[in-house]
Amino acid sequence: MMKTSLAVLAAAAGIVFSTPPARAEIKGEAVAYKVAGRDYEGYFAANTRVENAPLVLLVHDWDGLDDYERRRAEMLAERGFSAFAVDLYGKGVRPTTTDEAKTESGKLYKDRDAMRVRLFAGLDEAKAMAKAATKTAIIGYCFGGSAVLEFARAGAPLDGFVSFHGGLQVPEGEDFKSVKAPVLVLQGSEDPVSPIGLVAEVAQAMSRDGVAYDMQIYGGARHAFTVWDGGDYDAKADRLSWDAMLAFFDERLR
Repeated sequence: MMKTSLAVLAAAAGIVFSTPPARAEIKGEAVAYKVAGRDYEGYFAANTRVENAPLVLLVHDWDGLDDYERRRAEMLAERGFSAFAVDLYGKGVRPTTTDEAKTESGKLYKDRDAMRVRLFAGLDEAKAMAKAATKTAIIGYCFGGSAVLEFARAGAPLDGFVSFHGGLQVPEGEDFKSVKAPVLVLQGSEDPVSPIGLVAEVAQAMSRDGVAYDMQIYGGARHAFTVWDGGDYDAKADRLSWDAMLAFFDERLR
């Protein structure tokens, strides 16, 4: 789902989510880094009053890292986490049309090795920014949710994985046997990208491979139900899924 202005995004966030008193202590900054000699630009947010904050990586959806991901990173910082929004496309590669988004996300869907390399590079950069963090998790939206599950299958040494309305298709030849931490999958019942039958298949695959996982299905919610200015936005599913993530983190990261 393509996104529009920060003004709309921020207004929606203010309506749906309350802002804790420590908001004035949140600091965010763009972070330039390199992967295989190519420039990337992530975004790091943290509360300066919170020491040894757990680290959460955040993976953007198919139109790249923009105001939406930056705001979500700040929301995590408001909750006492250090947050790093990774860049999987490269600095300046920010699709503005559906066709462009399909092209950029499609490149990584077809090259899972490249996706993994960029995810691990993002993890390294995040750890360099949050040196005191002892526990780390990752979340992602849509394409980013797919990337989260790919990272889990790659055996990433994290403490938790959370996918919001992700593409759940498992590439041929892959399985969940290398997953090292619990997985939380948050899906809408009416998601045409990952229909409920596919959700069941993935659940069975994770059960088969001994993964500790939980799934929450939001009745009536479609794909991209957390995207504030999107046509499929569902305020209730957005709030419930965010709360589910926070509860998961309380168990896994605190």
